[in-house]
Amino acid sequence: QVQLVESGGGLVQPGGSLRLSCAASRIIFSVYVMGWYRQAPGKQRELVATLNSSGFTNYADSVKGRFTISRDNGKNTVSLQMNSLKPEDTAVYYCNAANSQIGYWGQGTQVTVSS
Repeated sequence: QVQLVESGGGLVQPGGSLRLSCAASRIIFSVYVMGWYRQAPGKQRELVATLNSSGFTNYADSVKGRFTISRDNGKNTVSLQMNSLKPEDTAVYYCNAANSQIGYWGQGTQVTVSS
């Protein structure tokens, strides 16, 4: 069974940084588009960033210039470096692996930006 396990969430002050990581198992990692999504209380889940196997990235406008997605196909991991964090970045962050036929989700990791 495919597993996506996120780590790295926590509490950080505004302007601070966090790095999220997602370890994937039981999938051919390199052929999947890997992504990060987030869901704040009372809101729908939204795209944060995606990265395909060719290195093409896509970012939500709200995080452009602050967040960077990267992947290591050899280690089956995808990371999200988050800098200049704002209170509105507070959410549960989910790792996603998708191809043309199916998508998988991790269990989520909480990120709270507060002073």
